[in-house]
Amino acid sequence: MLGLKLPTDPRWVNIVEKNIEEILTDHAYCEQKAASTAISIIIGFPDRSELVKEMTALVREEMGHFNMVHEKIVERGWKLGRERKDEYVIELMKFFPKGGSKTTHLVHKLLYAALIEARSCERFRLLSENIADKELADFYRNLMVSEANHYTMFLGFARTYGDREVVDQKWQDLLAYEAEIMANLGKKKTMHG
Repeated sequence: MLGLKLPTDPRWVNIVEKNIEEILTDHAYCEQKAASTAISIIIGFPDRSELVKEMTALVREEMGHFNMVHEKIVERGWKLGRERKDEYVIELMKFFPKGGSKTTHLVHKLLYAALIEARSCERFRLLSENIADKELADFYRNLMVSEANHYTMFLGFARTYGDREVVDQKWQDLLAYEAEIMANLGKKKTMHG
């Protein structure tokens, strides 16, 4: 369903289990960045009413997820650590060239967002099925559904605002590029890398 070209190595769950505090902190900031992306789409494209409506709802949802992850951190007696650079997103953003029309920029932003949500969904599924901590397994099972909905929403908007054939080819090319990134970064103690 997600179309990812390189699945996460299941041994990544072992890395997570040894670094729960780090992963939860990284995850919290991923949720915050997802909300920031939605806000930037609203600011950049206020004339697209349907998109603004969906992004507004997404901001609320992502900040709700941020709060949920933060609560998990606090419940375990930890504090939210500092934000880290997201090497995965930094590498992903190098795919599309700068410039182009405003619509092209929007389509690229939507495709990036769709892919990040798809990878999050895949990783949440892996955690929900394999992590020994049953509380976190249930937590990630519930979040997995949201991420899948976000992925399909972003991809749907990209196809709405761009030429479907061109968008689908860009999506396939981006998926192939992302697989290369995951081959190099896919074993780190971060949510995506």
